[in-house]
Amino acid sequence: MSSTRRITKEYGELTQTPPDGYQIALGPNDALHTWHVTLTAPADSVYHPGRYGIVLSLPAEYPFKAPVAKFVTRIYHPNVTNDSLGSICLGLLKTENWKPSTKIVAVLDALRNLLVEPLPDDPLEDRIAEQYRNDRAGFDKSVKGFVEKYAMGEPTFPAGP
Repeated sequence: MSSTRRITKEYGELTQTPPDGYQIALGPNDALHTWHVTLTAPADSVYHPGRYGIVLSLPAEYPFKAPVAKFVTRIYHPNVTNDSLGSICLGLLKTENWKPSTKIVAVLDALRNLLVEPLPDDPLEDRIAEQYRNDRAGFDKSVKGFVEKYAMGEPTFPAGP
């Protein structure tokens, strides 16, 4: 099955029955390889009630190559770079762990789980991971500040590719 057919099929399934907390749309010009994903943080997460924009980029070699996910909404998280790039460290998406049989719904589940339970042992932001481990109250306070500042409205997605 070609990459486009598989992506079209998965997109159809996910838009008809999106996973909890997700809204999924195609990126600029209905580009099939760029998805604009809005994730509402789960109620049992310190990130609640934040709404986060995630751009999911599907390579031409998908499913043989993993998608790339980036937060476009700023988030205070040990596994997401604390900058405008919003790069995400997620084991499932690492080249050595990715399997062609993995579906995008599994990626979305893993992203939602990161909001419920950050993974401080595999951080992109050491300082935030350390705070998560050693000063949970301070961590929660910083998260809440970011939620109020960045994640209360509809996410803003980049207009271009």
